[in-house]
Amino acid sequence: VGGEAALVFWTLCSVILPVLITLWCSFHRSRRQMLIRDIFYKSEHDWHYTDLFGQPSYCCVCAQHVLRGTFCSCCGLRVCEGCLKKADQHFLCKEIVMRSEGGARGSMPHHWIRGNVPLCSHCMVCKQQCGTQPKLCDYRCVWCQCTVHDECMLDCLKVEECTFGEFRDLIIPPYYLSTIDQMRKDKRTDYEKVFDLSKITPAKALQLCSLLPCNAVRVLVCGGDGTVGWVLDAIDEMKIKGQERFIPQVAILPLGTGNDLSNTLGWGAGYAGEVPVEQILRNVMEADGIVLDRWKVQVTSKGYYNLRKPKVFTMNNYFSIGPDALMALNFHAHREKTPSLFSSRIINKVCRYFFYGTKDCLVQECKDLNKKVELELDGERIELPNLEGIIVLNIGYWGGGCRLWEGMGDEPYPLARHDDGLLEVVGVHGSFHCAQIQVKLANPVRLGQAHTVRLILKSSKMPMQVDGEPWAQGPCTVTITHKTHALMLYHSGEQTDDDASSVSEQEHMREQTDEDV
Repeated sequence: VGGEAALVFWTLCSVILPVLITLWCSFHRSRRQMLIRDIFYKSEHDWHYTDLFGQPSYCCVCAQHVLRGTFCSCCGLRVCEGCLKKADQHFLCKEIVMRSEGGARGSMPHHWIRGNVPLCSHCMVCKQQCGTQPKLCDYRCVWCQCTVHDECMLDCLKVEECTFGEFRDLIIPPYYLSTIDQMRKDKRTDYEKVFDLSKITPAKALQLCSLLPCNAVRVLVCGGDGTVGWVLDAIDEMKIKGQERFIPQVAILPLGTGNDLSNTLGWGAGYAGEVPVEQILRNVMEADGIVLDRWKVQVTSKGYYNLRKPKVFTMNNYFSIGPDALMALNFHAHREKTPSLFSSRIINKVCRYFFYGTKDCLVQECKDLNKKVELELDGERIELPNLEGIIVLNIGYWGGGCRLWEGMGDEPYPLARHDDGLLEVVGVHGSFHCAQIQVKLANPVRLGQAHTVRLILKSSKMPMQVDGEPWAQGPCTVTITHKTHALMLYHSGEQTDDDASSVSEQEHMREQTDEDV
């Protein structure tokens, strides 16, 4: 009996003990995570947690080698989980607005952080490579990015004035905002936190431009064409407020699916980390200022005794009705249902242009469009051939990298520009025709160029889109007129072979036309 009781006891212990240990670990893990989140929320650092650092890293507090832990995306501090609270209390982050004492200042010293210096960096004193020892060593200034060996760090360097390094023209010195804040005692603004666009609109962040010298600001928008349009709308609000002198020029880092506007302005068809951040900033500094036309698209539904307000959109890229808009509408509907399946740029393009495009080739939901719509260019009625779609272009690229207006490039035509106040209007015979144009096996049906486009949908419901935002529209009148200009930045270094050949072909065709005349 005693042996059986002992067996039962140890069996229960073997079952219950692991459960208790698991519950105890789970409780302490959740408690630790709550403490970490509390530190993250209250801290002036921009802390983030990572399961694996991208390079050999050492805790800035205990100097131990760490594989995972927390890092500040602003100042670059890296610490293990156990030293997070201590690091948050003892290390200052970058100051957006300097807490100056005794009046305004016109300079500031280096802000040194020890350890984890960038690979292949060199000491500003002896010019030898830094960070070569497998331990926490050497210093880096979080503003100018200068590095210096432990043994080369002199007392004079600790108080030396920081010049902000190569990217000084892209940095707002903390003492500048501090001085402005003191001058505007009646209208002080809290700029001590970095702007988070997931919580506020771009309009509030762009008000910072009004504190800077006129016509001196450049903004890098990281996102797709929709994000660019969001920022440009906020810039238009600055014009309404009478702040035209402070309007920034806009560059693009393409992170969306199509990125047609980015492609048109020379910033490429997509970014996947292949270009170092330093080179991107150099490109922004070297880019040329240009003008981009922006258009007002007004959609007035028929019926309802004109009680409904017309829909009003702002167009940067293109407007379309037909198979192109239908593909965007189907893609948008499925992405709304299962967004996790559409997190890859390549998958998005395959689904949108191959799967939904092939489906439309078989079903032909938009056939006989020419019988359902009327088209006017600058007030002149256009006789439409047999079409399934009409596309109104403001920029050179369409459909994720296709130069639609040029087509095969074998016919003379007026050059398409994004700053001439003209829209290019083309027709397509269907999804298969769109695919042929994208691989330069066919030309679009060029319907003309115009300053004002008017399209009347007489019957049935048709898919429409403006800059990738699709919807199903009943009988209506669509009017496209010029709205304003946007100040953009053009990067000439990203011109592709297709771009160069397209431009040369256009010039060659124009020369031939002039000779024939």
